[in-house]
Amino acid sequence: MAKIENGRKSADSRSIRTISSSHMDDESSLGSDSEINGFTNDRHTDKYGFIGGAQQYSEESAQDVPPEVLRQREVKWLDMLSNWDKWMVKRHKKVRLRCQKGIPPSLRGRAWLYLSGGKVKREQNRGKFEELDSQAGDPKELDVIEKDLHRQFPFHEMFVSRGGHGQQDLFRILKAYTLYRPEEGYCQAQAPIAAVLLMHMPAEDAFWGLVQICEKYLPGYYSAGLEAIQLDGEILYALTRRVSPLVYRHLEKHKMEPILYMTEWFMCAFSRTLPWASVLRVWDMFLCDGVKIIFRVGLVLLKCMLGTREKLKACQGQYETMELLRAIEPRYMQEGFLVREVLEVPVSERDVEREHHVQLKRWRKNRGELHCKSPPRMHGARAIMASEPPSRQDLRQNPTIIVESPLPPPQLKKGEKSKEEKSKKKGSMKKAPALMEIPNPYPLAGDPQRDPQLPLGDPQLPLGDPQLPLGDPMPTLRDTTVQQPLVNDTPLPNTPEDSPPPHEPPLNNQSLLTVSPLQKSTQSLSSIEADQDTYL
Repeated sequence: MAKIENGRKSADSRSIRTISSSHMDDESSLGSDSEINGFTNDRHTDKYGFIGGAQQYSEESAQDVPPEVLRQREVKWLDMLSNWDKWMVKRHKKVRLRCQKGIPPSLRGRAWLYLSGGKVKREQNRGKFEELDSQAGDPKELDVIEKDLHRQFPFHEMFVSRGGHGQQDLFRILKAYTLYRPEEGYCQAQAPIAAVLLMHMPAEDAFWGLVQICEKYLPGYYSAGLEAIQLDGEILYALTRRVSPLVYRHLEKHKMEPILYMTEWFMCAFSRTLPWASVLRVWDMFLCDGVKIIFRVGLVLLKCMLGTREKLKACQGQYETMELLRAIEPRYMQEGFLVREVLEVPVSERDVEREHHVQLKRWRKNRGELHCKSPPRMHGARAIMASEPPSRQDLRQNPTIIVESPLPPPQLKKGEKSKEEKSKKKGSMKKAPALMEIPNPYPLAGDPQRDPQLPLGDPQLPLGDPQLPLGDPMPTLRDTTVQQPLVNDTPLPNTPEDSPPPHEPPLNNQSLLTVSPLQKSTQSLSSIEADQDTYL
């Protein structure tokens, strides 16, 4: 029987067409990595990036979310990511509910980084990944990593090419971790974890996500001796007795050690077991609520495959039971079914911790102290944030597109006035500027002629002309004969045509210059009206 991995048959040569490595040019820049390795356009690539039916169960198990619902979820997640600390402290239940519904694909990488605490870890260790990446590393560790690169999702377009950009980044992440935790070194189960993260985020973010999973979510899983995973196997075994007694009795009867069937489930977080749509949904809940989700998924699979007497009749021994657990029926791994069952399993963080203390006490009694002193396990994003409170600067998002916007006006205190209001008030207190004399565009016959070379507003006659005595009056507008305005060819009342103007004192030089523009404009309009009446 061909082994099924991620919903694909690894031995099915018909689904994938490969070419000899001698015809492969890793340095070629022609097309994508899949084209380099012989995958042409006639091979279907699903929406997750798997080529040629490598995820034969994903399309069937995936739940299609309507676009309008997806847009609404994206808006909600953008709001949460912009105020992450407030949401985690005050509305964590809402965050959990939205993780259970599924994180929008466009924001999944960013949300995973925030949930795991990798965003804060990266901000607090700026330049650390570049420093580790520039170092050489242990040759023994690097040799093992290089041998494992081509085994990580070989039918995904990101890792299909030997030496392609996906494998190069994966190598950088795993090498950096061996330098970051030299006492722990490299474990083969870390590679699929890092690969899943790398599919959704850049290499540096994926590195810090891997650090958080190894140190906070699954501490001690990848240390020498695998003591932590064995201890969690005993916890799963004890929880099975409470959730599904029938399955527990069958496993106990055939002496099925948990380490035989749950090691890959837990160490790879089901990334090599479930269809990809289900993997993503499980990881959404796992990074939010912690390892209890991994325990729940394991309990659901055990109950579905071994939970009835009819199924147990086909499993008369240890070998048959193992083969059944390795080939889980697709209907039990379907996204909607699996998520519903996982949410209904009555296992909480308190149950996991209580059983952990019981099994740890039994371990010490039978085997002695643990050789690997791993840090305490954090149950989800909220516990991680509480253990390492971030600052607002650590949670600040770095946009890829920056749009410059005008700065908002500064907020003023009560009673304080802006500079514009102060300047307006000062301007109103100043004296008004002197009115500039506007020349009359329709001069009368008696108006003094102006020199066109002189600027407007300058008087034609100087104030201190030595040829004219100051006492003699100068010719004025009143000395000239002005035609009186007529209305219907009839003189206005009290203004006889030949009557002289009333006696007024003569004007001197200064009085001439003080004739207001209003008087000149009135005289001009009077002359225009007279001309029009004469014409009519």
